[in-house]
Amino acid sequence: MTRMEKIIFACVGYVALALAMTLALAGCTISNDVRPPTLASTAAAERSRDATVATSPTLTDKAPPSEWWQLFGDATLTTLENEALASNLDLQAATAHVDESRAQLGLANASRRPQLAAEADYTRSGISQHSALAELGAPSSAFNTWDLGLEVSWEVDLWGYLRHLSESANARLQASEFDRASAKVSVAGDVARTYLLLRGTQAQINITEQNRQVAEHLRQLAESRLQNGVATRFDVASARADVASIDARLSQLHERRDALINALTLLLGKPPRDLEASLGSAAMPSMPKQLPIGVPSELARNRPDILQAEARLRAAVADVGAAKADFYPRISLTGNLGVQALDLGDLGSWNSRQFSFGPTLYLPIFQGGRLERNLELSEAQQHLAGVAYLKTVLNAWHEVDDALDAYTTEVKRHDQLQEALAQNQTALDVALRAYQQGTADFTTVLVSRRSLLASQAELTDCTTASALSVVSLYRALGGGWSPEFLTASTASGSRK
Repeated sequence: MTRMEKIIFACVGYVALALAMTLALAGCTISNDVRPPTLASTAAAERSRDATVATSPTLTDKAPPSEWWQLFGDATLTTLENEALASNLDLQAATAHVDESRAQLGLANASRRPQLAAEADYTRSGISQHSALAELGAPSSAFNTWDLGLEVSWEVDLWGYLRHLSESANARLQASEFDRASAKVSVAGDVARTYLLLRGTQAQINITEQNRQVAEHLRQLAESRLQNGVATRFDVASARADVASIDARLSQLHERRDALINALTLLLGKPPRDLEASLGSAAMPSMPKQLPIGVPSELARNRPDILQAEARLRAAVADVGAAKADFYPRISLTGNLGVQALDLGDLGSWNSRQFSFGPTLYLPIFQGGRLERNLELSEAQQHLAGVAYLKTVLNAWHEVDDALDAYTTEVKRHDQLQEALAQNQTALDVALRAYQQGTADFTTVLVSRRSLLASQAELTDCTTASALSVVSLYRALGGGWSPEFLTASTASGSRK
């Protein structure tokens, strides 16, 4: 066996020994298992939710759909949702954060693998003729040095320091993916909410314009009756004031409509007024006949913000493991193999070879308390992550409970307002006939008409609020994303 073969064989022996030590000390590695903390009790919230479902025929225990906005049956809303998911700037930023986290995971994994590098070097040097070496007889003439070789290094992760860092980076990657899913839920909810507010505002404009026509007719009627001596100037002034008030309300509603259209264009990543032509006046989408909301036990799996908080907790636990492993020695296997010569032509000579192989041990002895403080910091961050997880779960339950209450309340209020509208319409019809017959004054007509206008506006607001409560409900349930979305995005990223 040649000397070079012996050297290579020794290197392989070092690697084998390191692997054997790793297996032998596997029991010393720090566990990274984590179980998310749980709330003391959610039984009351579950009973409240079950009671609400039992008393509302439109709520079912079926799994909520990912594209819940299709329950409204509005093609324009569906188109807007699809465009927003493709072009929303917040989603693009969230995707960039996922790519950033994926790159950081790649860096963490790279440190666990052997590192190999090639080097080539040329230097021309000489020593001073008045140096100590020259006085001892060393030549002071300039000379060339040529180097060519390979360097290899590998840190043997005996106590899991690098593994924990990799697990932390992987958990943060998952957290960023769930953050993107949360952004998807938020964007879908914002688009639906803004669209429904726009349709509600347009419905208010239509009602107000119809009432303006009635008010204009009453103004003309009052002026005609004044000319015929059967009305007073008070009647005419009141009618004209009513028309002016309605015009002022129309101006306010038009401004609100334009602002909502601009809000939608911003959600779609477009310039102002880009959607003005395509969002002409249309009816409010009809309420879904059934609302599948799933079961309470699925809430933690369906809400991406809960999954994100859980992933951040796993990352914090892994950081604690890395901080503990940092107290232990770190062993690296390093070596280089190459050639060195004074003349370029001698680099190919066997006698120009040079090498060095061996393990390197790093043992922290005194760090000024850095390791202890780093561990305390990691444990505090783990505690914070646990509290954040509990807060996220608790907030989710509150949002679902509030959304269910809002939905059931608005449904009841809608029925009551429809009855009020019918009665106010009857009162106005009676007042108009009495005024035309001269048995009632104009004040009665104005009061009746304003009551009808208020009922119409309130009913329209209630219709809008009912639709918005559906949006809030599915937003609270985590609707707008699916595990398939996350799996597809992860697979796409892994192919990059």
